[in-house]
Amino acid sequence: MTVQIAPDREAAIRLLPEADGAYGTLDPELLSLAGKLRWLQAPMAAPPAGFFSPELVAHPVQVTNYRGIYNDHVATHAVTMLLSLARNLPPYMRQQPTGAWVRYLDDQDILHLPESTVLVIGVGGIGAEIGRMVATFGARVIGIDPRRTDCPEGLQEMHKPAELDRILPRADAVVLTLPHTPESEGMFDDKRLALMKSSALLINIGRGATVRLDAVTEALQSGRLRGVGLDVFEQEPLPPDHPLWKEERAILTPHVAVVGPYIPERRLAVLCENAKRFTAGQELINLVDKSLWY
Repeated sequence: MTVQIAPDREAAIRLLPEADGAYGTLDPELLSLAGKLRWLQAPMAAPPAGFFSPELVAHPVQVTNYRGIYNDHVATHAVTMLLSLARNLPPYMRQQPTGAWVRYLDDQDILHLPESTVLVIGVGGIGAEIGRMVATFGARVIGIDPRRTDCPEGLQEMHKPAELDRILPRADAVVLTLPHTPESEGMFDDKRLALMKSSALLINIGRGATVRLDAVTEALQSGRLRGVGLDVFEQEPLPPDHPLWKEERAILTPHVAVVGPYIPERRLAVLCENAKRFTAGQELINLVDKSLWY
């Protein structure tokens, strides 16, 4: 395999007509030049909206992504948020800088996981790992996924997305691991949040576009949610004057759930494995359904 680097758009325009494979993002203009292209490695596990343009979906090129390399890091981040909210840690974290000794001793502020139901929406590699970890605390874990029908370790039920509204009222905590797709955009709006228990927790470590921030803010302020843990947001960066920053029942992190050791090595391993398979004419790993964006 001969590898050539395009440091800028001009070089990409020059090199793409002869490329059999490519790594990166191709807008419609660049894609139109890639007449020989048969494989495109997306630079992310879940590329942002716009990556899968209609032109790319219609193009015969196979697209692969980096799903799977963040499973442990993102799952740990999600479960950390869940445990912190379940034990009502945010009030203590907020009073620490002032040295205030205020004890919150209301049992109603605690989500007792051994008697709780946790709903994981999106049971790919990350969702399955979250389910396995949460189950060790005694929670009943339910999964929703458009493709998966088997119950991974720790999960006791699996359902299709069409059953979401029926199952939501059962959940004491909801964890979202969804990519941004046409189907998932705005999935959790005011109507769907209204289906949740007022004592429920919401965790989102998937993509920000799946949750309407205004709806979450209003639900917290009106007492229709116990708490939220968000690592991703509709608008990033989240504006410093956004009311969620001051919401006592929210844990917010700036899209850092993916942070952890060995990511460059894992990215390189996926890329090299696919390069070997591509040159040998073998099936690629991490293939994407372009019409679904994942």
